[in-house]
Amino acid sequence: MSANSKWTTQQMEREWERRASSFVSTLMTEPEPAAVDRLANLGDLDADHARWELRYLRRAVGLLIAGRDALDDRTASMVGHALAKAVEHDPSAAPAMRATSAAQFNARLRLYRDLMGQRGASRTPVGQIGEALVGFAGGRPGNDQSSWAASWVSEELDRCNEALRQEFGTVDLPDDVAPSAMPISRR
Repeated sequence: MSANSKWTTQQMEREWERRASSFVSTLMTEPEPAAVDRLANLGDLDADHARWELRYLRRAVGLLIAGRDALDDRTASMVGHALAKAVEHDPSAAPAMRATSAAQFNARLRLYRDLMGQRGASRTPVGQIGEALVGFAGGRPGNDQSSWAASWVSEELDRCNEALRQEFGTVDLPDDVAPSAMPISRR
């Protein structure tokens, strides 16, 4: 590998890392106070608990979206690395509680991953994810609770997809060309 191509590769890697960090900054934003209040009222009435559940969901959905909907298979890995780094320095978690927070996040991530299905799934079961969110917040899923939670999950999915597209681009294929038939290009 020539020095020039090595330098170009390093530049590309830094750009991917920058994009992943920018996407993760979206995932690390605080949930809206109205959503926190609503989930707290549907759950155990603890606003701090509700806030954490909404944070976990946003971060998990973003990571899962990066793996499922990204144009490049490296995106999920880069996002995962950037998310882990951001969580290590998360000012909303007390340093002594970061291991507990990581364990709680991983439990939710596993369930949300199971519910969202595999890469390329055509539909996300927002109702089931909403019910899980209400359950994690200490509530009993039901029609009203699940309806609001499903709506919130749907909005989060849309936000995460939009942020992913802004950072990593979109695919624009002719109607008669399958994605697998397109040549792979590196950004």
